[in-house]
Amino acid sequence: MSSILREAEDRSAPLPAPHVAIVIPMKDEADNLPMLFEEIDAALAGVWPFEVVAVDDGSSDATRAVLKSEMTRWSWLRARGHKTCAGKSAAIRTGARATSAPFMVTMDGDGQNNPTDIPAMIALLEDGARPVALVCAERIGRTDSGIKRLSSRFANGVRGWLLGDKTRDTANGLKAMRRDAYLTLPFFDTMHRFFPALIVRDGHGVGHIDVVDRSRRHGRSKYGIWDRLAVSVPDLFGTLWLRRRRRVVPVVEEIDP
Repeated sequence: MSSILREAEDRSAPLPAPHVAIVIPMKDEADNLPMLFEEIDAALAGVWPFEVVAVDDGSSDATRAVLKSEMTRWSWLRARGHKTCAGKSAAIRTGARATSAPFMVTMDGDGQNNPTDIPAMIALLEDGARPVALVCAERIGRTDSGIKRLSSRFANGVRGWLLGDKTRDTANGLKAMRRDAYLTLPFFDTMHRFFPALIVRDGHGVGHIDVVDRSRRHGRSKYGIWDRLAVSVPDLFGTLWLRRRRRVVPVVEEIDP
């Protein structure tokens, strides 16, 4: 049988149900996507069945055209799109609803998150001796500017003091979680910045791993320091209110007849 026919048969064969879904919210990341998808395939192929759900959040560049082209290369790649920019939290929500995988990983589309860190994060979620519903990657050796690192350290310190989520780097987009736990969280814009506090609010554990920070390959960040501050302060106190409104997490028991 020729290699062309064998490749055609492989593409037509049904894929196994994904164990992990990589959800990638993106806006104007056309130049970063081909290398990112190559890295994902190199890091995850053969580890467990997985899929990537890329969500184009109203890009104005060639992101959607690049996604369509990349979908002909990778059988594990699926895509969704927002007609207009709805924000990172909304894009994550769209991706989570598009998959049925029991575990999901969020990562940015700019190449700063390294896919080789993902297997260790999933292993923590599956470790019965350390029951957690969320694993946060915390950056070391950050490559951001000095003022950005300083503002991030200050924001994380205030957030940690108020919410007690014991996570020093919630701004990192690389997180792994149980999809069922994520879907029970209250949704609001920018909720992705408060995943640890919201998960703890529901009575679940949070794990952490250190990862090496990488520089953005192309383009620039879509959100500035003052943009983040303007929306994060009200949502910080909103999340604090949510936590205080749930003092008891019910432990559900099955009642047999």
